[in-house]
Amino acid sequence: MLWIKALHIVFIASWFAGLFYLPRIFVNLAMVAADSKAERDRLLLMARKLYKFMTILAVPALVLGLWLWLGYGIGRGPGQGWMHAKLAIVLLLIGYHHSCGLILRKFEAGNMQRSHVWFRWFNEVPVLMMLAAVILVVVKPF
Repeated sequence: MLWIKALHIVFIASWFAGLFYLPRIFVNLAMVAADSKAERDRLLLMARKLYKFMTILAVPALVLGLWLWLGYGIGRGPGQGWMHAKLAIVLLLIGYHHSCGLILRKFEAGNMQRSHVWFRWFNEVPVLMMLAAVILVVVKPF
């Protein structure tokens, strides 16, 4: 079980790295001048590759987490409300991941209208969710 936990943490940390960095690429894309095709193409290539890689990382992270939850019973039983809250955060993170893919498609199509300031705020969402998830897992407040 400890090996599964360790791998789960490694894949989650790697997935979060992508969730932190992809919106940062969006900030840069939103700031690219209209006549800078080479810069825009390079940033789009980076964003596509990162999105694909972080999607690949998310799958084993989620599978290992399910294995720990369902296979070993971690977080099941009375007094495990923290796990329900953590799972809600995981669902929100999956939605955030999906929204990053939608945003990437809009950038690729050339019809993204949001400013770099909006993406700077959007970039903070996974930080807050990670903070909440870590507190829930470590402190287990309920």
